Amino acid sequence: MSARNARSTRYRGSVGSTRYDAVENRPVDEAGRLLDTDGSRTIGQLVADASREMSTLVRSEIALAKAEVTGGLKSGGKGAGLLGAAAFLGLLGLIFLFHTLARVLDIWLPISASYGIVTALLFLVAAVLGLMGKKAISQAKPVPEQAITEAKETVEAVKSSV
Repeated sequence: MSARNARSTRYRGSVGSTRYDAVENRPVDEAGRLLDTDGSRTIGQLVADASREMSTLVRSEIALAKAEVTGGLKSGGKGAGLLGAAAFLGLLGLIFLFHTLARVLDIWLPISASYGIVTALLFLVAAVLGLMGKKAISQAKPVPEQAITEAKETVEAVKSSV
């Protein structure tokens, strides 16, 4: 039989509004845990509660940091994709530019004008995508600034309360 079961089997009942342990004649709480003689919680219970609360606090700080980093990485990934699209369209633009120059030398104006328009359009799209990608990457914040600030505030609060 475990100590917890032994403690609950020796419970004798209520005396007034406080319940007492039958063996040690000390007050117990609703869960059957022994309390100090004055009815307050023991040091062990206080330490266990503090440990549990610190674990909860650390878990929530880690969750906040994960959320911040994930958001920053998504923005950076989008920017990288836009830059990749800009590079691809820039390469296509160069191909058309060279093809246009070759056609200008070969056949004068009518056919080369159409290639020139396509080339200009591709470069324009590449420039717009490149600027959008650059802006998205510059806005990406992979450092969890809010989580770091909250952790520092928590450390200061703990230090000031001790």
